[in-house]
Amino acid sequence: MYVLVTSYRPLKAWLYKLGFARFCIAKYSNDMSERDNMFIHLTNVAISKLAGDYNDKHGSKWSISNLRFYLEQTMGKELTDKCFDEINNIIYISLKSVQNVVINDKHCFEMYGYDILIDSALKPWLIEVNASASLSTTTETDRMIKMNLLNDVFQIVIPPEWTDENSKHGANMCKDTKVGHFDVIINEAKEEDKKGGGKSGANNNTVKGRG
Repeated sequence: MYVLVTSYRPLKAWLYKLGFARFCIAKYSNDMSERDNMFIHLTNVAISKLAGDYNDKHGSKWSISNLRFYLEQTMGKELTDKCFDEINNIIYISLKSVQNVVINDKHCFEMYGYDILIDSALKPWLIEVNASASLSTTTETDRMIKMNLLNDVFQIVIPPEWTDENSKHGANMCKDTKVGHFDVIINEAKEEDKKGGGKSGANNNTVKGRG
């Protein structure tokens, strides 16, 4: 999953809806004789493509929307919604944990790649956060997702109105909550702050389900 951060103080993050889910090329087994079988443990394309039954059309990947549809049909909508809310919470907590040590510059932005594992009970687990998310492609779907990703990032960090020489520039100046396939999932700036008053804090765009 791709997450764009345009401000750390106050925190503002965008979630890209066209991410993808990776699958192992072989079904997992608890059999000890299979413990060295990389095909049941790792989803990396560099490994999966070595398997004889690797399909280079889909590359053992589903779109996030297809994954969500499948989970809703097999596990129920309530449990699926809870899973994706918890993913948003993972993103929130991970960003808050580094908020005070990351340089905050209105002319900069960060795009991260989140690797999250979903277990059989639909509980998400954070594996890692990639500071330099891969933009290489292995399938046509990959190419479309990542070309759209780049286009949408530029639409956020360089909105059309900034071409006016009298306008203010800076990656965190975009006021929209939806741009292309990006949605704001965290926004700690309150409307009162934009008007020059009020207390800072989370507004209605902050992630759901956070305790």
